[in-house]
Amino acid sequence: MTQNILKRNNVKVSGHGKQPMLFAHGFGCDQNMWRFVIPAFENDYQVILLDYVGSGQSDLQAYSAERYTNLNGYAQDILDICEALKLQDVILVGHSVSSMIGILASIQAPHLFERLILVSPSPCYINDLPDYIGGFERSDIEGLLDIMEKNYIGWASFLAPMVMKNEERPELMQELETSFCSTDPEIANRFAKATFYGDNRSDLPKVTTPSLILQCAEDAIAPSDVGQYMHRHLSQSTLKLMQATGHCPHMSHPLETITLMKEYLTTP
Repeated sequence: MTQNILKRNNVKVSGHGKQPMLFAHGFGCDQNMWRFVIPAFENDYQVILLDYVGSGQSDLQAYSAERYTNLNGYAQDILDICEALKLQDVILVGHSVSSMIGILASIQAPHLFERLILVSPSPCYINDLPDYIGGFERSDIEGLLDIMEKNYIGWASFLAPMVMKNEERPELMQELETSFCSTDPEIANRFAKATFYGDNRSDLPKVTTPSLILQCAEDAIAPSDVGQYMHRHLSQSTLKLMQATGHCPHMSHPLETITLMKEYLTTP
């Protein structure tokens, strides 16, 4: 069973430390997106990478439309991996939607997690005025998903530069677009709906695990208001406003990302 889970999620383990640091990728991505960051932690931690079912080199035979209709199925992937590897005191590093997936996992099994590092998180992408600014109107999301269903390649080429937001690094934008395009369109569409229609604001007060929120500048996906909202509603949270622009600082600004993570992890 353990081998099935590790194969299912293409789990890779490296590093020389004992404490596990589990890196979970965002929508349309895979574990390779962490390659600029993980070498900085391999001396001190046990580094664990995964691909969600339907992403990267995961086992597509294990995909279940019912399980992955919402984010709880992905949170169960995290918990399954923790159980399979017998992990304790996990530092979970989640990018974008994986911040919410990590939060859901930590609510279900708080004893497993020591800290959460939330990179460009958002509990809800849709505005709920006047009290909440998520960055999108519902019609924006509906339009985006409509394009996705009708012209998947066109959708990927439109979204990738908006997400990456680092025009001087076109190779990163191209990598993200290629990653989007490598995912089965039906699976990607289902994951997109679970991501962009999700509303996890009511889950934030349930989190008991200390967390670091890394908020990027000029992030079209998770604007600065979202970072402030997360900080207000997550007890024991630390908010760091980054100089990094866009939504993927672990790719575009890995050194700043590493520095802020290490500062947080070495603070009692």
